[in-house]
Amino acid sequence: MVATDWQKAAYVAGQAADARVNVELETEGMTLNLGPQHPATHGTLRIVVRLDGEQVVWAEPVAGYMHRGYEKLCEVRTYPQVTTLVNRIDWLGHFANEVPFILAAEDLMGIEAPPRAQWIRTIFFEMARIANIVLFLGDMGVQLGAITPIFFAFRDREHVLNLMEAATGGRFHPNFDRIGGLKEDLPRGWIEECRVAMKKMRGFCDEIEDLLMGNEIFQKRTRGIGVIPPAVGLEYGLSGANIRASGIDWDIRRDEPSPLAYKECDWKVWTHPDGDSFARYWVRLQETREATKIVDQLLDSMPAGSIQAKVPRIIKVPAGESFVHTENPLGEMGYYVVSKGGLGPFRVKIRTPSFNNVSIAPWLLRGVYVPDVITILASLYFILGDIDR
Repeated sequence: MVATDWQKAAYVAGQAADARVNVELETEGMTLNLGPQHPATHGTLRIVVRLDGEQVVWAEPVAGYMHRGYEKLCEVRTYPQVTTLVNRIDWLGHFANEVPFILAAEDLMGIEAPPRAQWIRTIFFEMARIANIVLFLGDMGVQLGAITPIFFAFRDREHVLNLMEAATGGRFHPNFDRIGGLKEDLPRGWIEECRVAMKKMRGFCDEIEDLLMGNEIFQKRTRGIGVIPPAVGLEYGLSGANIRASGIDWDIRRDEPSPLAYKECDWKVWTHPDGDSFARYWVRLQETREATKIVDQLLDSMPAGSIQAKVPRIIKVPAGESFVHTENPLGEMGYYVVSKGGLGPFRVKIRTPSFNNVSIAPWLLRGVYVPDVITILASLYFILGDIDR
């Protein structure tokens, strides 16, 4: 069958029309406000992004909405009163925020808490890590449309918070650390209940791994997304799981001397070579498992004795300066404390992990697509009280 001239002309016209449709259209840039709130509701943050279609060409985090003022508030309080404040910097890490400040004050005073107090401090530190990261593990699913994991996280996180409340009286803000030791000893039966809770938290880790990490949607939305090369992560001062997920094997608990009891335990620092959103999630999951192992070992080797060293009734810290940093749930938390010999610190400078972890956002979000902005920010895991200090 021979095609007529009009059939040939129609075919050519149809091909030309298809070609015109397939040509990528130029679009005007758009500036979009994400916020002012964190996509994972961890505080008030605004991200200003400039888009070319659905692709981010420029991004800038805008902090400062919370006006916390921790550093200046510390300077008008006595040393024992400061723990009430710093509990609220990373409100999900609560007790872990108290420890480096107390250690800095003890360093200035030249005293050290008894072994039993250091053991309990370390246990509570790791329990704060578990309570913090468990919420992240569940919340990451929410950013991808999976609601069930966050219900599991809230359910099992209660086991840890119940124990914290039983021992300290504070469910969310313990205010339990004291210069030279602790407020009180552990209540009767607490150690046995803690062992049971740690077993349940390991069960949660197994459950969340089966539920999320093998899921095809989770894999596609996190693998190869938001990759942070090791050198770039170090340049921006990332710490914690964010830098370990880029292959940097660094953990203050293991790598620097500390009066805390980590050296008494056998545990592992996990790293991942990929540096993407999946790697950051995977490292935090392993870190939670390791935290439960650390707690179990410390419960088994708990020394007897006092939980409080001898300190003056009215604490007056000698003049001097001290910097102490610890491996907090979100990364490196440091306190630089300057004393002039008064009842409270003369100056306090706080190095919070979230401030550095969010600083990489402009570099990291450039070139990604809008849906990936949410998952990348969630994988960095920052608390805004940790930024707006």
